Amino acid sequence: MARRRRTQKLAAHSGEPSHGPLTAEELQLAVRNHSMPLEALRNDVTPPGLHYLLDHFDIPAIDADSWHLRIGGAVQRSLELNLRALRRAPSISVPVTLECAGNGRALLKPRPLSQPWMMEGVGTAVWTGVPLAYLLTQAGVDEDAVEVAFTGADAGIQGGVRQQYARSLPVSEALRPDVVLAYRMNGAELPPQHGYPLRLVVPGWYGMASVKWLSAIKVLTKPFDGFQQSVAYRYQQDADDAGTPVRWIKVRSLMVPPGIPDFFTRQRFLPAGPVMLTGRAWSGHGAVQRVEVGIDGKWAPAQLEHPAAPFAWSAWSMPWVADPGQHELSCRATDSSGATQPLEPVWNYQGMGNNVVQRVKVTVE
Repeated sequence: MARRRRTQKLAAHSGEPSHGPLTAEELQLAVRNHSMPLEALRNDVTPPGLHYLLDHFDIPAIDADSWHLRIGGAVQRSLELNLRALRRAPSISVPVTLECAGNGRALLKPRPLSQPWMMEGVGTAVWTGVPLAYLLTQAGVDEDAVEVAFTGADAGIQGGVRQQYARSLPVSEALRPDVVLAYRMNGAELPPQHGYPLRLVVPGWYGMASVKWLSAIKVLTKPFDGFQQSVAYRYQQDADDAGTPVRWIKVRSLMVPPGIPDFFTRQRFLPAGPVMLTGRAWSGHGAVQRVEVGIDGKWAPAQLEHPAAPFAWSAWSMPWVADPGQHELSCRATDSSGATQPLEPVWNYQGMGNNVVQRVKVTVE
């Protein structure tokens, strides 16, 4: 009950959802953060500068030589490790598609006030680092532990609460073999904006779980109730709804818009004749089983390729003979859980998990 009252009292964003134009505050967030250009869907791996970015607070200035990661709480042995020690530990490299939980928020009506994503808040990178399970095993997790909390070095105020960004995972998720404490991105040192010198990467979960600029890991014997867990990142119907937590990525597909764009409207133009439509599809709930491409509302199956890893996106393609005129292209994916992207957006108060199908208007000349 206390947790419900706290959730109702605080708000994850400022102000009620709006039918009006973008606010100055939203534009300011959009300048600080950025989406992945859709043409980058051509790449199996997204370059760091094109990968989507969402930083809640300021990028912290961290001296790697004096930085330490502390692991404590309900463990048999507390650990304190510097970056050199972590780089000497066993390592894995995992291709992972990360997507912001608020991706698609700006398409909702009314629009929740926060980072105004369209559909491009996504990217796929190869993350290299220490398996989290290895370090937790070294520390020895107590039998009565239920969650593992991760605290970043970035600090600020949200919902009127001063905080360092922090999230938790159930112990069972934290002990998965593919959850990694990453110090490299696509084979190079982590860029500052992506969490240097160390970040968590949780394959299959929305990006809010992959805490950046890690400073501490604490094993808990009761659920974590920090702001980013109990207030933000929840599926709510209104401000008084305690909601349910955002976790696994919903199934989604995106298309590389064919042709060339108009600078301002992004309307696409292409010549008549054969064109290969391509894109990517992914899901945290199960392997992508099918992608369909819509041409003016008529759906046809696309050719789907195998992903590089269980939680990396899959490439798809479909040939199309473009006839002159105005057309609307779309794509939708279905995963092994049976979930399919909806044709219309599903509204919620914080604007989370909007995986509505993409629609691309093209003029064939």
